[in-house]
Amino acid sequence: MQNVIVVFPKQEDAMNIRKLLIQNGVSVIGVCTTGSQAIQYMDDMESGIVVCGYKFPDMLYSELHEYLPKNVEMLLVASQHILNECFEQDIVSVAMPIKIRDLMNTLDMMMTTLARKIKRQKEKHRGVRSEKELKTINEAKEILMERNHMTEEEAHRYIQKSSMDTGTGFVETAAMIVTLYHN
Repeated sequence: MQNVIVVFPKQEDAMNIRKLLIQNGVSVIGVCTTGSQAIQYMDDMESGIVVCGYKFPDMLYSELHEYLPKNVEMLLVASQHILNECFEQDIVSVAMPIKIRDLMNTLDMMMTTLARKIKRQKEKHRGVRSEKELKTINEAKEILMERNHMTEEEAHRYIQKSSMDTGTGFVETAAMIVTLYHN
């Protein structure tokens, strides 16, 4: 579960959004009425989501977006008129009036995507595969080579493509192939 910061210019609106999110199981770590307050909260976050309105007393959503750390995403809540003028590619948005289901589904999607992104970053950072992971990969390749008459290179590409298509890690995909074969 990702941390969430709620930022709206009116304290009452921010508290209502916070209450709604908490009722639906979301961890809200801060409620702010200005962009600078949100930035202070973000300094301590490794990852999370900022749910915010369009305009704050000290800045616009686009300015706040520029200050977001690497693993913090923005969910803009604004009128459809404002959203039509929003040209930022990597800002997810929900139109007002808010439909709870739309807000929660969007937030859930963002959390899932962010969790995958962080997992991939950790895997990249880790770099070297363990002996167990290499064994799983080799076993999956052997299964594909034997059952589907693939070369080792073809088996590797098949696992790689399946991994990308499903959004799962390479080792995880190889483990699924091994599990399917043994069942």
